[in-house]
Amino acid sequence: MRQAIVHIALVVRDYDEAIDFYVGKLGFELLDDTYQPAQDKRWVVVAPPGGTGTTLLLAKASKPEQQPFVGHQAGGRVFLFLNTDDFWRDYERLRGHGVHFVREPKEEDYGTVAVFADLYGNLWDLLQLRPDHPIAARLHVYHESNDV
Repeated sequence: MRQAIVHIALVVRDYDEAIDFYVGKLGFELLDDTYQPAQDKRWVVVAPPGGTGTTLLLAKASKPEQQPFVGHQAGGRVFLFLNTDDFWRDYERLRGHGVHFVREPKEEDYGTVAVFADLYGNLWDLLQLRPDHPIAARLHVYHESNDV
């Protein structure tokens, strides 16, 4: 399955506190801070210094399936996002391997997404970003061939 890890999402309790920590104390670069009023969502993307191509999405748990994960770690629970260039192909491929989907495919403002759980109870988003979404244009994506 051709895919890429786009960013790691860290569930936080407070956006401004998290931004201050990563940007103010650790020297991360603030790439995006967008509020989507229709969904009452805020996208905050930061990148570590040095331009390594890794980005960190700071998010508050808003979906019921995420609530039990919050608080397991000091800063919340880590979620991983897989970006694909062909959502339905890779969704069917994952289903063919018996992957358990916590939330079935749905269209969001930022693209098509489905949430699945791995064998260790971690949640992943299979995501195809809309090309015109501001976050998509700013992410550095490294493709790898992975056999699911």
